[in-house]
Amino acid sequence: MKKIFICWAFILLFTTGAWSQDTVRVLAIGNSFSEDAVENYLYDLGQDAGVVFVIGNLYIGGCSLERHWNNAESDKADYRYRRIDGKGTKTIDNFTLEQGITNEKWDYISFQQNSGNSGLMDTYFPYLANLTAYVKGLVTNPRVTFLFHQTWAYAANSTHNEFPKYHSNQTEMYNAIVKASRKAAKRVGIRKIVPSGTAIQNGRSSFIGDHFNRDGYHLSLGLGRYTAACTWFEFLSGKSVVGNGFVPASITPAEAFIAQRAAHRAVLKPYRITPF
Repeated sequence: MKKIFICWAFILLFTTGAWSQDTVRVLAIGNSFSEDAVENYLYDLGQDAGVVFVIGNLYIGGCSLERHWNNAESDKADYRYRRIDGKGTKTIDNFTLEQGITNEKWDYISFQQNSGNSGLMDTYFPYLANLTAYVKGLVTNPRVTFLFHQTWAYAANSTHNEFPKYHSNQTEMYNAIVKASRKAAKRVGIRKIVPSGTAIQNGRSSFIGDHFNRDGYHLSLGLGRYTAACTWFEFLSGKSVVGNGFVPASITPAEAFIAQRAAHRAVLKPYRITPF
């Protein structure tokens, strides 16, 4: 009788997921835009859905692909490495790319261009090709998947000194980012693009309008970051973010409704705006 009870208990735990939480390990080779997208709410969204995230971010503010590659070539300890898991956030200064890449058996590693050059294809090469080859030679998980992070266009009223590269036009910048990131990723064999930029643009088409940034280019600490995190959550987990129970206290229910659906629509259609 005792053996039968234990057997049924095991079956119940397994089928209800109590012993079957997924773990997703993702590393961003990025800058402040990866900080905005993955460091704040992604782990919490996973907790609500039974997905355990281990998140790494190799951070240098404003870092371009060219600088990442130069750091790789010289093995420069130029990064602030942030690792987020169930124990919280751990920060280590003076980290190298190699240390971050080999720190964990990452399931996903993402690349991105710095914001001002994100829509300019000629700034991606040869750096992205060199960098992806370098990372491939260091990964400890032979099944790792490379991602490209499609970042967002600046706010329409942004005073960022690189906005004139796009004639200070948000739509022009968004379209340029979509085109350049898609073309560059294909050229180096990256098949998966995380459409944060499209999610933000979707959200801007709603009643909220162009209020997803805190300074004209970085995302707002609540709504903007939450929208990007929702995008990464659905993209990485394969689970719809719509209805996820984690919502930051600073966001209203109506804003959460838009953020989740803007992200969901972006994952479904990553290269064009799906307006509300």
